[in-house]
Amino acid sequence: MSRVRIQTDDFDLSQEVAQLRAGNAKVGAIVTFVGTVRDLNEGAAVAEMELEHYPGMTEQAIDAIIDQACARWPLYGALVIHRVGPLQPMDQIVLVAATAPHRGEAFSACEFIIDYLKTEAPFWKKEQTPEGARWVDARSSDDDALKKWS
Repeated sequence: MSRVRIQTDDFDLSQEVAQLRAGNAKVGAIVTFVGTVRDLNEGAAVAEMELEHYPGMTEQAIDAIIDQACARWPLYGALVIHRVGPLQPMDQIVLVAATAPHRGEAFSACEFIIDYLKTEAPFWKKEQTPEGARWVDARSSDDDALKKWS
């Protein structure tokens, strides 16, 4: 199973988790994060969000992030699914999952992956608001989240 998938289609959390842990009785913890489209951002209503990426480069960047997580924690598996294309409020955008012997390792790895994903993976987000389309800028809070991993 691929550790990184960029896709337009939605994903099924239960199915993805089942595949990630399939046949490995050593897994003691599975931690998942699912990011969704909000209907409000920076004070404006969001009717749609469109995500773009740089094919090939994006997958490579995410795979490198997973490699870093595997070097820090004893993971049995990790998975990132990121959707691209037009998405509506409440749609799932991203799944990050990690399996490990214990919960602390799985929680840390999952948080590490999403923190780096938000800042290091080449994605561009454009929101449709009542005032028109706007590109979403990087947040300083995402950069601040990375500092704890240095």
